[in-house]
Amino acid sequence: VVTNGYYLEEYIEPLKQTEIKEIQVTLDGTESMHNNRRHLRSGTGTFKKIVNGIDKALDAGMPVNLRMVIDKENISELPQIARFAKAKGWTTLPQFKTQLGRNYELHYCQDDRQHLMTRIEMWEAVNELIDQYPEILDFHKPAFSVSRFLFENGELPAPLFDSCTGCKTEWAFDFTGRIYACTATAGKTDESIGTFYPSVSLNYKVISAWQNRDVLSIPECSDCNLQLACGGGCASVALNKNGYLNSPDCRPVNELLEMGMGLYFKD
Repeated sequence: VVTNGYYLEEYIEPLKQTEIKEIQVTLDGTESMHNNRRHLRSGTGTFKKIVNGIDKALDAGMPVNLRMVIDKENISELPQIARFAKAKGWTTLPQFKTQLGRNYELHYCQDDRQHLMTRIEMWEAVNELIDQYPEILDFHKPAFSVSRFLFENGELPAPLFDSCTGCKTEWAFDFTGRIYACTATAGKTDESIGTFYPSVSLNYKVISAWQNRDVLSIPECSDCNLQLACGGGCASVALNKNGYLNSPDCRPVNELLEMGMGLYFKD
């Protein structure tokens, strides 16, 4: 379940009736920052109600993935939200995990793009904050490509032939009855891959293109020595940037590895 979390508390009981892999909820910082960015149409803040919903979901044993969407406006809030989550007791719960997301232009809807950060800019800033506030690691441990996995497991992860979940392990359904390859494409009606209401229909040709996209089908990946640590990146970003699906969304693997080695292998 991907939700802004405002009505999460009201859905706890019906959600108990099914199996939940995880509930992804967004907090963009502490109360004042979050309420400035994510308020009701009336201007009323949403922070307290969302936090209450997270509490109820965790109390019910439901896995919660707390996501903070980062840009230049709120990245300084990371130490505070880490302390807040720790004080709530969330970080000690096995069903609680975190995710740092980057605010980026995908739907051409940003009012002010000057706050946006590139992927490497964001992780460099996160790395600097961790150096100043190591308690952030109690809240979130960045993957930094394969660095964290290597540190925790003593070996490299399996090769990553494909980093896109669209039409494989992820599908998105919206209130209009349309089906999309992933949450990143949801709402872009020209990228719909079918419908579930009022009738069921699937565009198998487009679905097949999504399912067959990996580093073996992307020409630019064929001679890249980082392909199995990158996996070709996000298909939706690649489609928006390059105009076609079988193109790369290159990840700054070298730079991320350097940061990760510096963070996790200090000794």
